[in-house]
Amino acid sequence: MTEGNGSNHGAVPGDAQETESKPETGTAAAAAAPAPGAAELAELRNQLGERTADLQRLQAEYANYRKRVERDRNVAGELAAIKVLSELLPVLDDIGRARDHGELAGGFKSVAESLESIVAKMGLQSFGSKGDPFDPTVHEALLHSYATDVTEPTCVEILQPGYQVGERIIRPARVAVAEPTAEAEGGPEESGEAAGS
Repeated sequence: MTEGNGSNHGAVPGDAQETESKPETGTAAAAAAPAPGAAELAELRNQLGERTADLQRLQAEYANYRKRVERDRNVAGELAAIKVLSELLPVLDDIGRARDHGELAGGFKSVAESLESIVAKMGLQSFGSKGDPFDPTVHEALLHSYATDVTEPTCVEILQPGYQVGERIIRPARVAVAEPTAEAEGGPEESGEAAGS
């Protein structure tokens, strides 16, 4: 029985050693865990911060992309409308000439009014009237003359109205321009210089 006791006794001390070594390993792991745990936590927080920054950047890029696509879509729609309206300008010119000559009557008159109403809803506006100061950004001078009754270059006749959509000029107004004569501008000194040139 001694052998049995000895083997029991031998088993008990081995178990005790294993039991003692397990708590030491657990204690060592527990003692070592705070340092790597804090480092891991700091690393995870750092990674989380990086991912959050990446996500915010991607969200901002996507929002900018959506705005750009919407803006491009609006510009494409405006350009398409302007292209159609540009093609209708000769028709509108014909309607204007017919109205000026009193030939706009009956069914043609109602069709013309409907067309003018539709293009007005699309934002097309005509511009240019007799007496407007000449502005080369919106007027195209086809005829030029001098007059004593004007003090600055002035549109004295509208040969073809201009058209715009919003601030965009589709076609400049084609006009006859009168400038003040040299005497009207600065008196005899300037007229002498003009004659000498």
